[in-house]
Formats: sequence, structure tokens, C-alpha cells
Amino acid sequence: IGLPYRVIGGPRFYERMEIRDAMAYFRLAVSPDDDLAFERIVNTPKRGLGDKAQQKIQQAARSNGVNLVEGARLLLASKGLGGKGAAELKKLVDGIDRWHAEARLHALGGVAPDENAVIDTERAPDTAHDHIELAEIILEESGYTEHWQNDKTPEAPGRLENLKELVNQLANFENLQGFLEHISLVMDNDREEGEDKVSIMTLHAAKGLEFPVIFLPGWEDGLFPSQRSMDESGVKGLEEERRLAYVGITRAEELATISFAANRRVYGRWQAQFKSRFIDELPMSHVDEQTPPGLYGGGFGAVGMTDAASDLHDRASRADVYNSPGWKRLQSRSQHRGMSQPSEARNVVIDVNAVSAFTVGDRVFHQKFGYGAVTGIEGDKLDIAFDKAGDKKVVAKFVTAAESAGDVPF
Repeated sequence: IGLPYRVIGGPRFYERMEIRDAMAYFRLAVSPDDDLAFERIVNTPKRGLGDKAQQKIQQAARSNGVNLVEGARLLLASKGLGGKGAAELKKLVDGIDRWHAEARLHALGGVAPDENAVIDTERAPDTAHDHIELAEIILEESGYTEHWQNDKTPEAPGRLENLKELVNQLANFENLQGFLEHISLVMDNDREEGEDKVSIMTLHAAKGLEFPVIFLPGWEDGLFPSQRSMDESGVKGLEEERRLAYVGITRAEELATISFAANRRVYGRWQAQFKSRFIDELPMSHVDEQTPPGLYGGGFGAVGMTDAASDLHDRASRADVYNSPGWKRLQSRSQHRGMSQPSEARNVVIDVNAVSAFTVGDRVFHQKFGYGAVTGIEGDKLDIAFDKAGDKKVVAKFVTAAESAGDVPF
């Protein structure tokens, strides 16, 4: 929508040493003319190319008026470097040639526009990979991934995870060049401090900060509180999520706007969402409903249970967005089809104080995991030792007693 913004804590990820190193390799794959990137990685990881060897490369490049990659190639051709360093430098230069050839194909949409698109056919890739696979290949062939795998410092596992996250982010882009351009914009945006900007941050990063107005999106069960957190840590995980909700709300000095989606696209599929249980826990006297008429059939929990008149509802109804042709069509269609959640699912939450219908030792059946025995109970969640799938934590409503399943193997 064109609002200037800053990501608090975001750019710091791209300022980490391992991320900068990986980005330098990617930059060379896109543009071998990038001398700064070459200087950063020529001896990272260690290749036996010390200061003297790097000076020889620079002298060869300057005397011939070429970039450092070509300077290294000329130095090797003239046998101006020997030993392990020469072998490792040749391996690096050959790798840059291969990576660049593939990166160019990605930038051209996978098809060369003419016979001169790849100048040196000997350097063209034998097998085409997508840009995500190419990034993984670059980190593997350069020895950078192996470098951190062999590192015994406490920081090494975290650095490997950061590299994996960097590669995962490539899925949002068509090629390496588009990704690098995006990162450049993110970093430049963070340096521009002259204008007012919206601050975007995680709840963890917001601790200790306060703002006049805040917006808290994505308050949906399974997203916040996180389903993974509840599955892995049970009640403790839910309480930690509740503490984060408190942190988020109390960052507002004047106004906090909480929102949730009726439907959300998750892993490529649209899924119906339920509003977060934390919304029901908000004190009614401090909540004004802004949910537009027709959405979910009106109010929800504490947000919609108040009888006190609020002009926010009327203001929302009169707003231009709700008087648009599309909104009017949606309202007219509501007379012919339901606009609210199914009544039986309207207030579905996981009740940690529920009394389970099962007891420890009961034999149960799950459609996916098969037969098993209950080993523990926590509210309406069961710890089950499945015969073939091992130990799992499952919500009770998804299992049945073994005898009622007919004792037919899954």
C-alpha cells in the first residue's frame, strides 16, 4: 500500500557473518565482476590463499584491466601460483563459472535468447537446477557448509540453521538475482532514517518498547497460540503464548487493534480459521468491536458479547469500503447462503481442564497412526504409545476406543 516501513530486528539476520559470506557467493554466481564479493570469500573457508596470494591476484587483475575472477584465471594460466593454493583457487574459479552459467539461465527464464547467450559452452551447466537447489550446490561445492559442519564451536549449529533459513527464503523469489535485489532494498530501507516509518517486529523483539498505536494481526488458533508450541509443550507452551499475547497488548500506549482472518492460505491451500482463544479472554469493558456486519455473522466472544452501544460498528458500516459494489454483492448473497461459521464449530477450543473419556492403559485407534495404548492424559490431549507409529500426543476427539473401531488392522 506504499507505506514506508522498517523491520526491527530483520536486517540483523543479513548482517551475520555466515549470511554475508553466503550472500557473497550468491553475488559472484550472479555477477563474477563483483570484486568485493570475491575478496570476501576467496579464502573463506581456508584455501591456503593468504595475503601474498591475494596480492598476486589483484596485481594480475589490475595489469590486465579485468575483474578479480579473471585475474585469478590469468594468474593460474601463467603458473604464477603453485601448491595447494593454486589447486584450490582453480577449483573456486571453475565453480564460479558453473554457478554463473546456471544463474544466467534462471535470469533468462531457463532459455537462452540466442546462440551467444552462453559464451563459453564448456562452462555451461550439464544439468539444470532450480535457484534453490543452485544455492545449496554453491554452499556445498564451495566447502562453506562443510566448514561449519566441522566447526566445534557452540555457535556452529546456529550458523548452519541460519544458512538453511537463508536458502528457504529463496522460495519466495524466481531467481537468485531477484532475491539479492530484494535484500539490497531491505538493507537500504533500514539505513534511511529521514522519514517516519511504520515499525514491523515480532512480539519477542517488542519487549520493553511502547508505541501510541499498535496492530496485532494473525490472532487465530493454531497460529497464535501456535499449534506447534501447544503440541510440543502442552500447557506450558500455551501459557508461554499467553504471556506473549500480554506483551503484545501492553506495548500500546493508547490503542491496540487485534485482527484475525476468516480464511488463510497455508502451504498453498486455503483453510478456514478460528479466532484466537486469547480474544475471548479480553475484558469486555476494554473492547470495541470493529468486525464488519456479515463477517462470521457479527460478534465473537468478549468482542461481541457486550450490549453497550459502540459507534465503531456504525462507522465501519458507513465506511466507503463497506459501501463498495463488491461489499454490497456480498451482503445481498448473504440472504441466500450462510455467512457465519457452523454453529457446532463456533467456539472450538482445546480445553486443558477437560475430563477425558479415556483412562491410562485404554486401547485406542487413530485413523492415521493405528492402534495404541494411552500412557498419559492432559486435559483433552492424550499421550499414546502407538504400536507402529511410536509415542504421539493426540487430541482425544481424533481417537476412538479400540473395540468400537472393530479391531480391524489399519
